[in-house]
Amino acid sequence: MSLLFESIQFGSLKLDNKIVIAPMCQYSATEQGEVTYWHEQQWANYALSGAGLCIVEATAVQPEGRISYADLGLWNDIQRDQIKTLLTKIKTLSPMPFAIQLAHAGRKASTDKPWDGKGQFKPEEAHGWQTVSASDLPFNPTDHPPHALSQDEIQKVIQDFADAAVRAVDAGFDLIEVHAAHGYLLHQFMSPLSNKRSDEYGGSFENRIRLTLEVFQAMKNAVPHDYPIGVRISATDWMNGQDSWGVDSSVGLSKALEQLGAVYIHVSSGGLHAKQEIKIGANYQVPFAEAVKKVVHIPVIAVGMITEAQQAENILKSEQADAIALARAMLYEPRWPWHAAAALGANIEIAPQYLRCQPHGLKELFKAF
Repeated sequence: MSLLFESIQFGSLKLDNKIVIAPMCQYSATEQGEVTYWHEQQWANYALSGAGLCIVEATAVQPEGRISYADLGLWNDIQRDQIKTLLTKIKTLSPMPFAIQLAHAGRKASTDKPWDGKGQFKPEEAHGWQTVSASDLPFNPTDHPPHALSQDEIQKVIQDFADAAVRAVDAGFDLIEVHAAHGYLLHQFMSPLSNKRSDEYGGSFENRIRLTLEVFQAMKNAVPHDYPIGVRISATDWMNGQDSWGVDSSVGLSKALEQLGAVYIHVSSGGLHAKQEIKIGANYQVPFAEAVKKVVHIPVIAVGMITEAQQAENILKSEQADAIALARAMLYEPRWPWHAAAALGANIEIAPQYLRCQPHGLKELFKAF
């Protein structure tokens, strides 16, 4: 029996297999942060993939929390209602659960779409606005400096995460993921490279993780009692020789999140500093997931350059992680789970309309929903 195709429990939510579609920004929303037809076809594609869970893209809890002017938002009820309508349609295609990643980009906001390549817009430019962060340090030296959040503004961020969580539940999502990775606002507060505060949100490790824990707790308090919330973290800033966020800090954060009720830790890395030195290669982030898995009792998701079925299976067999997240591999091959099932000799449930395409000689491989 393939471990990859065994079920797994994320709190109250059961997945049919351990393949997770990681959140990937599409930069295809309206300037009001609302869904478009692009999201409809993209989410439908995800729904028919055979994965155990889909986490849709980073979705901003405040207008100024968007990475770009074309990012999704969930800061108002119009956005919620449009997502609910779309998600209701998508769920007629497949029983696969859908999750949403709630986020705030902090100082890495106010940018162009990546394929247009203009970088960050200044506040006075079209598509631009004033960014915020833990301190007034920009991500790039050429960026407009962010505004350092006041205590009252921090409380507003916390409340907006909680309000967005309520909207996510109302919209029909089965799980919420908190985006505390990739150099965005929560990560900016956690790393000493970007947080130079002297109040209770800066300085010590306990102070720097305070915002992430308070955001998580506020969201937990706002949603139904057993509603599952997971967290994505960057395990390291990839800044060797500097006082930065690293694996030991991630281990401490993960233990604290587990105590608050997180249903999983999704382990990525990087994104905090423009001069990061990432050693990219197959499984390059898996050791970070393994380090977290050793100290928590909730599932740990590994991600990053995992592209082959046997590779994913081996990560699970060696107990380096409990589930596998795929991003670009799923964009390149939206039926990756089908091919993985064939390679590992596992059964997978798919839409009955597709049953006729199962590989010759593997007549029992595909089963209908």
